Amino acid sequence: MSDAKHDRTSLTFSSTVRRPRLSVDQYVQGVLENNRTILAQAITLVESNSPVHMEVAQEVLGKLLPYTGKAIRVGITGVPGAGKSTFIEAFGTMLCERGHRVAVLAVDPSSPVTKGSILGDKTRMELLSRNPNAYIRPSAAGGTLGGVNRKTRETMLICEAAGFDVILVETVGVGQSETTVRSMVDFFLLLMLTGAGDELQGIKKGVIEIADALLINKADGENKDRALIARGEFNRVLHYLQPATTGWETKAHMCSSLTGEGIPEIWAVIERFRDEMSHSGVLQTRRQKQALDWMQSMTQDYLRSHFYSNPEVAKRLPEVEEAVAKGELSATSAVQQLVAIYEKSRDV
Repeated sequence: MSDAKHDRTSLTFSSTVRRPRLSVDQYVQGVLENNRTILAQAITLVESNSPVHMEVAQEVLGKLLPYTGKAIRVGITGVPGAGKSTFIEAFGTMLCERGHRVAVLAVDPSSPVTKGSILGDKTRMELLSRNPNAYIRPSAAGGTLGGVNRKTRETMLICEAAGFDVILVETVGVGQSETTVRSMVDFFLLLMLTGAGDELQGIKKGVIEIADALLINKADGENKDRALIARGEFNRVLHYLQPATTGWETKAHMCSSLTGEGIPEIWAVIERFRDEMSHSGVLQTRRQKQALDWMQSMTQDYLRSHFYSNPEVAKRLPEVEEAVAKGELSATSAVQQLVAIYEKSRDV
């Protein structure tokens, strides 16, 4: 093989194995231009736990922040079988047809083996994923509480900077994911099943209390009459609950993701919410509080991580935990011992 041919071969092999690193400005420019390749790379950057990547990601986010905050952020959760993905596809497609640009952040439960996303939302939302005005980003929960954390929040900011004016965050729908998503969106939508009130046995009262609207899905065919009854049942329940948002009355609505009936109406509800809450200042206050809560949460995560990753604490932790489990040491004394170990190791 000639030297020239060998060089070309090496260059080709190298380019397929190692993607050139982008500068902070290249990431920023690519996101602002809605370059899908760079957008995906920027999101991958903020999802990385590498200290080097996190540092670059924060520089990128810092330059993108002036271009964020203009989208309406909608959290969507629901009882098992409520048809979240089917609804999001129908809802997102309708919005795209109306000229909106929609980003779907679908937080999947993680595979216990690979830690990767196992639901595959792009497969479940095949029609929407092909729409040029839509962007779907499945993201593995990675074992974090509720499947939503810093990565989802920062991905949302990147998508806003890229010009998406509607951000839909689909929750895992288990555990405390609902309250976690509530803490990062403007409007929280709870999808329900038809069934004349039986659904109340399968959900927590707390989930209803944090919703800005309930939406009974699959209200078509023989289910339509049951959906009407269920809507009445839910509205009676909501009458006795404190609204999730000050100045807003939470109500139950119904739709069919298959026929499209009721979907334009729920968007009209969200638009009215945005207009009224923006005018009253409630929306701005909510976002300010969310930003402060986010900062405090990340501070706690940082301190917790540093504490437990301390070599001296890690070495003594099993022994202290065993003593607490056996009743030989109180929980308070255990904490005092571990903190003392941590502080002493920091002083060395």
